[in-house]
Amino acid sequence: MQQPLMYSFVEKKQLNEMMVTFQECLDLPIQVIDDQGLILQSCGKLNFFCSKFQHYLPMDDTCEKLHINASKKAINLGETYIFSCHANLNHIVFPLLNNKVFLGSILVGPFLMDYPDSILFQDIAKRYQIPTSNLLDLYDEARNIKILTPKLVTQVSKLLYYLFSNLITESKQQLIMNKGKLYQQAKINESIQMYKFNKTESDTLYPYEKEKELLTKVRTGNIQDAKGVLNDLLGYVFFSAGSSLDIIKSRAVELCSLLSRAAIEGGSPSDTILKINNNFIKTLQQITSFDNLCFKLQEIVEAFMESMFISVPTKQNEITKKAINFIAKNFADDITLENVAEHVHLNPSYFSTIFKQYTGSSFKEYLNMVRIEESKRLLANTDYSIIDIAVATGFDNQSYFSKVFKKYTGLSPRQYR
Repeated sequence: MQQPLMYSFVEKKQLNEMMVTFQECLDLPIQVIDDQGLILQSCGKLNFFCSKFQHYLPMDDTCEKLHINASKKAINLGETYIFSCHANLNHIVFPLLNNKVFLGSILVGPFLMDYPDSILFQDIAKRYQIPTSNLLDLYDEARNIKILTPKLVTQVSKLLYYLFSNLITESKQQLIMNKGKLYQQAKINESIQMYKFNKTESDTLYPYEKEKELLTKVRTGNIQDAKGVLNDLLGYVFFSAGSSLDIIKSRAVELCSLLSRAAIEGGSPSDTILKINNNFIKTLQQITSFDNLCFKLQEIVEAFMESMFISVPTKQNEITKKAINFIAKNFADDITLENVAEHVHLNPSYFSTIFKQYTGSSFKEYLNMVRIEESKRLLANTDYSIIDIAVATGFDNQSYFSKVFKKYTGLSPRQYR
């Protein structure tokens, strides 16, 4: 007989030892079910209530089907899931995944959160047409089901997660990601509702102040606040773009360009930021859902901000940041290495050395990158001609601008637009 897929990723003996520990400490039944809801392992005395009650369930609405549906709910939530079964008995389920493949679940229960009363049995008798004599038998069995307070149920749920989440590393990571997506979508929905509720002519305009606030949070390394402002911005984008994923992707590329500049101004090596930016644009083509796109943007914000914490001497750090700020304000002008070196009061040769050490790019490469990032924003948001954008971002002529633009993006300015 073929081994269940679960045991290809989890050692059966280890899993059993964990279940025994859990059951001995809490005196609660615990089972391992496969991806079809069938029991693979069981620990603890199972109450006869369940075996007697199952006879009254419809053929198309089995306990196995309910347990799998609860497992899928837990996957979406990114954590354990507490639910009531057909007979109003309580259970907790924790799903196990490997590379997004559902292997099965750890199932705890049944248990009650209050003493069984007539209301509970009247309800199940009405729904499943259980004869009175059989209902009395179920009532007798129900008195043997363990009762937990709601507070204790919450703690048991947490313990189940802490104990079994490290069985499969990918499982834990996927659940954490799903939980993060769910939380982010809730915050974005709050923002959408705010824009709908306060809909005025001014509210329909793009919130550039929010955008500036986001860039400030990134520059200063405030990651939690940056995520909050990002979700507000995404709420506006969804509010204004509706269900157009293409429009939202376009906005995402613009945001990424702005964030990359903010990260560089905050101290990130420019070559690192370029790689992150280019990888994001490539990944964007494969994204087909709004929540994945939003979560990817959150990852980009984190990646940019993490890259700002590089190890360089403090004095050089401050000097280079001063130079970066000068470039950010003057990149559209005809500035040179000597101009910037003079601004930070250093010899040009020495300045060139520490600048490359800090940013990972030569002065010319860095300046071109800043100019290209600004040109990408103008191409996406304005109707300016390509020659006008070239001049506005500090390039002498359209031919050289197009050459540099293709070097950094792989596209011509016209293709990018």
